[in-house]
Amino acid sequence: MTSPPPPGIAARHAPLLPPTSTSRPSQECAPNAATSNLRLARAGLGHPPPVISTRMRTGCRESSQSPSTLLSIFSQEYQKLMKKTHSRHHTTEAVEHYYSRYLKDVTENPSAPILLDLANEVDFSPALMARIILERFLQDQDGPAPSKPVLNSMLRDPSLIPDPVLANQVHQCIVNDCCNGPWVDSIKHSVGYEHEVLLREKLIERGLAFLDEDQLRNKGYDKTPDVILEVPIAVDGHVIHWIESKASFGDENSHSTYLQEQFWSYWNRLTADCTILYIALRFGPGLVIYWHGFIEELDCNRERGILLKDEFPDNIVTLLDCTAQESGHGFHAEGKTEKSQETM
Repeated sequence: MTSPPPPGIAARHAPLLPPTSTSRPSQECAPNAATSNLRLARAGLGHPPPVISTRMRTGCRESSQSPSTLLSIFSQEYQKLMKKTHSRHHTTEAVEHYYSRYLKDVTENPSAPILLDLANEVDFSPALMARIILERFLQDQDGPAPSKPVLNSMLRDPSLIPDPVLANQVHQCIVNDCCNGPWVDSIKHSVGYEHEVLLREKLIERGLAFLDEDQLRNKGYDKTPDVILEVPIAVDGHVIHWIESKASFGDENSHSTYLQEQFWSYWNRLTADCTILYIALRFGPGLVIYWHGFIEELDCNRERGILLKDEFPDNIVTLLDCTAQESGHGFHAEGKTEKSQETM
C-alpha cells in the first residue's frame, strides 16, 4: 500500500493574507485545518524505533515528499517524544532496572545487540539508552558520577570505554540512532553548513553583495542572521534585508521558538550608536528559507517583516532592476515628448 504524504504539507506554499494589525504578533499563528491535519498525520506515525529500516526507506520512496523532508519531520516528532518521556527513563528505579537487565543479558549473550533491543523495547532512543548504561557503568568503576566531558568523549569514541563488550554495545546504539547521539549531531551540523554554503552560492550567482555570519561576528555582532544583504532586494513585493537558512522542516513548535529567539530580534534590533545603527537598521524585514518545507499557515507574518520560502527565490527584484525599469520608462516618456513637439 502506498503511503500518502503527510496532509497539510506542500512543496510550494501560497502566501496567506496577513493580519492588518501593525503590532508585534504572538509567536504562533492560529492553527487551522492544515495544522490539524498535520497533527492527525503525527498520530499515524506512531512511535517506531529510530532505526532506518527498509520499511521507512520504502515509505520515503513512495511518498511525494523528499526523504530528507520526511526524515526531518520524523526527527522533530521523535525529539518531542523523548523530551516528554525523558524523566520517566531517568528515575533511579528505571536506571537500576535497565542496568541490571543489561548485566544479565550481556552475560548470557555478549554479542547480541542488547542495549539496542532494550531501547526499542521501552520505546527510548538507543543513543540515550547507551548514555544511561555507560554512566551507570562508570559509577560502578570509579564511584562518583562521571563528568559530562568524559561521558561525551566516550560516546563520540566508544573505543575509550574500558569494557570492550560495552564499547561494542554503545557503538551499535550510536550508529543505529537516526535522531540522537554524537553522529547525528555532526550530521545535522554538516547539513546546516552545506545549506548555508548553498545560500551564499545562490547570492553570488545573482551578484548580490552580502555579509555572512562570520564577517558580522568579526565586526562584534553576537546574534545575527546567516546573511545580511548590503543592498536590499524585493521578493513577492516584500523588501528583504536579511536571509536565514534552516536545513529543517518548519513546524509550529520550531518556528515559534525561532520567532522568539531569533527572527523578531533580527527585525527589531536597534542601537543608539550611530556607526552600528546604520547596519542594525538594515536588519529590518527578512526571509527565512526552510529547505525541507514548512506548514504553509506559518507564513502569516509577511506584512510584519518575516517571509518564508522553501527554496531560494527566483523572483528577486534588485535595485538595479528598478533603476533599469525607471530608465526605460524615462526614455519612453522623453521620446513621446519629442514626438509631440514635432507634431506641434
